[in-house]
Amino acid sequence: MEKLAILLVEDDKEINNLIFKALQEEGYNVIQAFDGLEGFKMFNEDVSLVLLDVMLPYINGIEVMKKIRQESNVPIILLSAKDEESDIVRGLEFGGDDYISKPFSILELKARVNSRLRRNTNYNISLNKEKQIKIGNVILDLDRYILIRNNEKIGLTPKELKTLKLLMNNPKKVFTKTELFELVWNEPYYDNDNIINVHIRRLRKKIENNPDNPEIITTLWGIGYRLGDLI
Repeated sequence: MEKLAILLVEDDKEINNLIFKALQEEGYNVIQAFDGLEGFKMFNEDVSLVLLDVMLPYINGIEVMKKIRQESNVPIILLSAKDEESDIVRGLEFGGDDYISKPFSILELKARVNSRLRRNTNYNISLNKEKQIKIGNVILDLDRYILIRNNEKIGLTPKELKTLKLLMNNPKKVFTKTELFELVWNEPYYDNDNIINVHIRRLRKKIENNPDNPEIITTLWGIGYRLGDLI
């Protein structure tokens, strides 16, 4: 069985080598990079996950992530000594799937990587059972990870696609933040309002004509979210 490839971009050589050895022991093919420019150059379509330090020489991690997001929805876990909420929000808003603050334990990192890859792999397999969901002038293409609205194609991340699939398969249901988090992230909800808010805001920026007056994902204040009246 072919090993899954992980791109590790971390400028601290000691930390980089420590993570490299730990993930190799888990059976992954780990590609090491030590600065942002090198990391982006080494990224390719065979990479299944990116571990990306935020503070990097030449190009910082946020800029590397923006470049990767222009061509791929690969899961990205950010690594950073910064633990302020604003930094976490910024990282998630620009496309990060998860965030680990330094110092961290290798056991935690391995658990996060294994969990993220397991969920992503299982989810991609399940998507093959269906091709498209269509409501009104909105088509969700599950094979290509895109939303088509008024003949415009909009690329989606796995979580964005899963969120829209959930809403479009249940057009009359209101999902609380707790339900949405547990169904999309497949993790218990522990006051993760901020993650949900950032996720929905980022998704609306991509798919709504006017994100401040959304038509596809509507809010029921104090309750949660539902699909808009698209029919």
